[in-house]
Amino acid sequence: MLTVEWSSEFGWEKPHIKPFQNLSLHPASSVLHYGVELFEGLKAFRGVDNKIRVFRPDLNMERMNRSARRATLPSSLGVKKPSKALLLVILSPVGPYFSSGSFNPVSLWANPKYVRAWEGGTGDCKMGGNYGASLFAQCEAVEHGCQQVLWLYGKDHQITEVGTMNLFLYWINEDGEEELATPPLDGIILPGVTRQSILELARQWGEFRVTERYLTMGQLTAALEENRVKEMFGSGTACVVCPVSDILYKGKVLHIPTMENGPELTSRILSKLTDIQYGREESAWTVVLS
Repeated sequence: MLTVEWSSEFGWEKPHIKPFQNLSLHPASSVLHYGVELFEGLKAFRGVDNKIRVFRPDLNMERMNRSARRATLPSSLGVKKPSKALLLVILSPVGPYFSSGSFNPVSLWANPKYVRAWEGGTGDCKMGGNYGASLFAQCEAVEHGCQQVLWLYGKDHQITEVGTMNLFLYWINEDGEEELATPPLDGIILPGVTRQSILELARQWGEFRVTERYLTMGQLTAALEENRVKEMFGSGTACVVCPVSDILYKGKVLHIPTMENGPELTSRILSKLTDIQYGREESAWTVVLS
């Protein structure tokens, strides 16, 4: 096996021929040839009582099973289905992301020329190809002065996800109702563990309408013009929640008044979930490891 190491400091280094048995990954591995790869995101939290907890790992395992079924290698590729699988588990206790009690909002670049996922694809699975294919658009977002991509889909520019996060919109809807909305799980959206937790919490509170519905840029633009938007935020394992402040769409910056409105709901959700994750609040959603 020919191996050549590269680094930003030294560039390409001297090539070596090594027995492939000494490599951590077999050169005939399907992940290298066909991108058959899936993963999960699961954080470990060192709680206020010094115990290590994980948050809703059963949901991660359910999603991994769904992803694995979707990633099953077809025999038409001429490659046998793997008889073995490598499961790499990394548990890294982390501290609070926002220890100061405040967090910075992000700006988004919305351009329909790139899509994160499509009908019949693998957008609802946590597969590596979904993320690798998104990096070029992320670079273009940065070139336009934005921090993340707001992924759109379809001719009506449906709002799907933000960066690698699920998206929530807290607003006064077309019927004058206070509503927390997020796109539905239609095969394009990743079923996030944090997403599901937010929906369950908000429904338990029962203080406003909670829906999984399609949202378009046209609806968002109209709501902004009529001052009906309260907050917008992304959700995910890494950040828990991340407020949105601006969207660059069709050459115009749309300001989202998330921070001007507290952000009351975004902060409340962050506090509730981190209280559970760090053991300040007992919950069946956590599993104590030690």
